[in-house]
Amino acid sequence: MFFAYILQCNDGTYYVGSTNNLERRVHHHNTSKAGAHYTKIRRPVTLVYHEQLDTYAAVRKREGELKRLTRAQKTSLIMLGTGHLTI
Repeated sequence: MFFAYILQCNDGTYYVGSTNNLERRVHHHNTSKAGAHYTKIRRPVTLVYHEQLDTYAAVRKREGELKRLTRAQKTSLIMLGTGHLTI
């Protein structure tokens, strides 16, 4: 299983990523010295949305789709709590 996810950073911005271990990845965003510089300087981050997908190819595609959403679209997706938003 793979996950596409959205984090909300301490400054209110969103970060989109993907992983095969969601709990570990969110922990790394909040504690690791390595990894995403964007979240490292905006800690703490909070997981606000995630989707589970079956393949690496599918999760990378979905991550790209999520990254292309506007902030308003990401906020709507988070509020709806579903993985289905027409772009």
